[in-house]
Amino acid sequence: MNDANPNLRSRQWFTNSHNPSMTALYLERFLNYGLTRGELQSGKPIIGIAQTGNDLVPCNRHHLQLAERVRDGIRAAGGVPMEFPVHPLQETGKRPTAALDRNLAYLGLVEVLYGYPLDGVVLTTGCDKTTPAVLMAAGTVGLPAIVLSGGPMLDGHYQNRLAGSGTIVWEARELLAAGKIDSEGFIDLVASSTPSAGHCNTMGTALSMNSLAEALGMSLPGCAAIPAPYRERGQMAYETGRRIVAMVLEDLTPAKIMTRAAFENAIVVAAAIGGSTNCVPHLTAIARHVGVPLGLDDWQRFGRPISLLVNCQPAGEYLGEGFHRAGGVPAVMGELLAAGKLHGEPVTANGRSVADNVGAARSTNAAVIRPYSEAFAQEAGFLVLRGNFFDSAIMKTSVISSAFRARHLSDPADPNAYVARAVVFEGPEDYHERINDPELEIDEHAILVIRNCGPVGYPGSAEVVNMTPPDALVKRGITTLPCMGDGRQSGTSASPSILHVSPEAAIGGGLALLHTGDRLRIDLTKREVNLLLPQAEIDARRRAWTAPHLNNQTPWQQIYREEVGQLDTGGCLEPALAFHDVVHAMGLPRDSH
Repeated sequence: MNDANPNLRSRQWFTNSHNPSMTALYLERFLNYGLTRGELQSGKPIIGIAQTGNDLVPCNRHHLQLAERVRDGIRAAGGVPMEFPVHPLQETGKRPTAALDRNLAYLGLVEVLYGYPLDGVVLTTGCDKTTPAVLMAAGTVGLPAIVLSGGPMLDGHYQNRLAGSGTIVWEARELLAAGKIDSEGFIDLVASSTPSAGHCNTMGTALSMNSLAEALGMSLPGCAAIPAPYRERGQMAYETGRRIVAMVLEDLTPAKIMTRAAFENAIVVAAAIGGSTNCVPHLTAIARHVGVPLGLDDWQRFGRPISLLVNCQPAGEYLGEGFHRAGGVPAVMGELLAAGKLHGEPVTANGRSVADNVGAARSTNAAVIRPYSEAFAQEAGFLVLRGNFFDSAIMKTSVISSAFRARHLSDPADPNAYVARAVVFEGPEDYHERINDPELEIDEHAILVIRNCGPVGYPGSAEVVNMTPPDALVKRGITTLPCMGDGRQSGTSASPSILHVSPEAAIGGGLALLHTGDRLRIDLTKREVNLLLPQAEIDARRRAWTAPHLNNQTPWQQIYREEVGQLDTGGCLEPALAFHDVVHAMGLPRDSH
């Protein structure tokens, strides 16, 4: 036996001289596919590759190939790679919503990382929920970990213009409603946005969350935005494999990287890139599982004042390739650091500080990434709203169009505010069935409200709040109405919706009290949404409310509903938050025999 690296966790499985019978049992089955005792008992770190790529997750499928380069890097640095699957999380494939399974994938990965002979792990990410799921698990367990994102697809094109994945869907819906395309044209238009392997090429939730993983310090610099088919993606996989071995030997754990200062940096970056509204619950969940307090007030305090530096769809014009070529996340962070908006001291996965990594990085294309002094928009961070019938909600104001602003926010007597008549839907099925019902009398002064779409109500919280107006309005050129709901919306959507209303309707939150015809006053300056009814009427409706029957279709849905929190606190499984850094706090799990 080699006594090199005696503190490696895996040695308690493979070289435990105090329990040779268990050592033999753990060793023997790992030998049956060709590993040697020399590899397993040499003191080499055993490195897991948490594989999120598979046929059910097309956005991450190329990780099946990238894992080979990760293996090469691990071996070159003196480690032993062991690849294992992560529960599938595909935004466009999973019903009722992939958000339901974010916490399930998290739980499964926690058990793998804690219960098997691993010293460190490469976390492969891509599609929306894969990134928060694996980072939540890494924070809970405490093994050295590093993120390898899969990268965006190549830019899509349709009729000589950029077609962004996801974003083009909302445009196609408007064209279909206006009668300008048929169903075949709809499919052709949407499919034009997905020309290669990779996740969404817009600044949707996938690219946003992988950018925030890099901003947190959990990826090597430049990792997030490399398009999936580029050769640099394979090179990044190799370097990530090499680096994780060193991180194990340095004992560079997630808690040392994902500090309070790192999370503040991530909030700032989310604003500067025009990131997805889904970043809010995901980053909040990651922080809570690491043990770092983070709440909505932090998004208002640190994110709201930040200017928009990135011109990417849905808040801008360009797509992932343009973002990468302009310098990607390092360029954004370099511009922010130079403007005094970032903490420079947090350590990152390469062992260097943020300042060391990005201090000299700048945009190479000001049409895509601008210096802070020449930003595309001011106050680009999410707006945190509160009201007389709910506790919190968020709104992405960087996507407010000039037409929306002119119609709803330009009254000189009441600037940056509007009063709207609520039209209430009980869920997406109700919305699709009734949106064109003339009896609803939906006009440009309406606000479309959807409820029972939160973590408990859906279950999982669905991306359904960005609702297209009735066909009659679309034909008149009114393609966006104010929307509000207790669910989420796709990060690829340019709708300035009021999202994540908490508490949700299904548990008695204020949306459950609304009636069609109620009037709401939305004031973005005061950050308020108020129901224009006497408090006595609101109280009477609350007393009359009865909880809806929730149909659990699977065992997991029932477990999830019983334990999940609200979106304002990350939509976490609340009992899981008692566990932090378990490899150090709890020691080794018991032997299996």
